[in-house]
Amino acid sequence: MDASTKKAVVQRLASASGHIKGIGRMVDEEAYCIDVIRQIQAVQAALNKVSSMMLDNHLHTCVTTAIRGDDPEEREKMLQEITSVFEMTGK
Repeated sequence: MDASTKKAVVQRLASASGHIKGIGRMVDEEAYCIDVIRQIQAVQAALNKVSSMMLDNHLHTCVTTAIRGDDPEEREKMLQEITSVFEMTGK
């Protein structure tokens, strides 16, 4: 992973972590349910963005290297990994 992508991912995860702590405080303080749900949705969107960034990085590094390589088993392994990620998101 290049340094700028890593920095962006770490920053987004730190931000999401802060939001999660804030959601915990909201629940402790018995905030309005819809407000809590909106904050949860914001964290989910942030994590989805991190996931997309990680997938993009993986496709441009590991997967590209495997596809260009001479090992058909490694290519198949990479394709199965990608497929399994999308199967998990569908559950």
